[in-house]
Amino acid sequence: MRGTSWAIDIDRDDIAQARLVADPEAPLAPGQVRVHVDSYAMTANNITYAVFGNPAGLFGNDQGYWDFFSDSGGPGRLPVWGFATVTESAADGVAVGDRFYGYYPMAEHAVLTVGKPGPGGFTDITPRRTTLPPIYNQYQRVEALADYRAADHDYWPVFRPLFLTGWLIADQFEDEGDYGAAQILIASASSKTAIGLGFAIKQRAARPETIGLTSAANVEALASQGVYDRVISYDQIMTLNASTPAALVDMAGNGAVTRVVHSYFGNNLKASIIVGKSHWDAQADADGLPGPERQGFFAPGRSQKRIADWGGAIFGQKIAEAWLAFMDIAPRLASVDKRGGGDAALAAYREMLSGQADPQKGIVVVP
Repeated sequence: MRGTSWAIDIDRDDIAQARLVADPEAPLAPGQVRVHVDSYAMTANNITYAVFGNPAGLFGNDQGYWDFFSDSGGPGRLPVWGFATVTESAADGVAVGDRFYGYYPMAEHAVLTVGKPGPGGFTDITPRRTTLPPIYNQYQRVEALADYRAADHDYWPVFRPLFLTGWLIADQFEDEGDYGAAQILIASASSKTAIGLGFAIKQRAARPETIGLTSAANVEALASQGVYDRVISYDQIMTLNASTPAALVDMAGNGAVTRVVHSYFGNNLKASIIVGKSHWDAQADADGLPGPERQGFFAPGRSQKRIADWGGAIFGQKIAEAWLAFMDIAPRLASVDKRGGGDAALAAYREMLSGQADPQKGIVVVP
């Protein structure tokens, strides 16, 4: 007899409207597997997925993040990063008990369609996903992850996708000669993507100064982590040297901060990059900004470029080396806050959406 698990449905047009629902388990079609989502992280990155759930041009087609796990016309299922175990299989090459790291819906169970199974994992080839960025459709066997260490398990969903994004931003800066900037201002500097960026830039021998921008209440704690060269509050931006060429990386889509930086630095602002939109309800306020045009950063696109440049093996090796170095310090950057069950999952989403989550903690949901 098949059971019923839980899932969280989100209104595609009003992401504040979310509810816990029963999710009946339908029979598998040939080639499909059912997995139990063992654990996943809830971060500001997930709020960005919700903001761009409807098509916004990110994928170069009429799809958005809702299309990974929900058909058009119904509620959205939010994508999350985590670990899962196969509980039922109708696919060759994937057996019950196999464990995978990858992209799952915010739910207790998920059904995936297996393509290209092998020792390293498989690709989900559910039709609606084949026209979405391939980096999101890869499911990696835990045992095949070269840079996986059991001691780091809970930090994988919390930090791995965000660290990778931060590392890719740092790589783009180096590739572009830092856009001619001598100082890189990183807004929402307590976010995990920002920390990954700050860490990656700091590994370079020759580099610009990194300045973390955060709320006044976070300055002391963030500065003590040693990720950035300096940490200042948002109301101290105009104490910086406006004649020194600068670049801005905005992790949260905060229009007010962006306007202050653009207005203060003017033509000495050499690049303005927006990464996320966790401040989903903030006014964009981007019209008529002095200085450079803002450019979006899209991690899947950058990954695909570097895989084409270097090959997949070298790309993976570079990520593994950077990740293991970062994991040596991750436990002092954030503790893990584990929460169990559907009600806790819904509460974690609402907490992150409201901006009340503690940046010093990584929320891990255990369905």
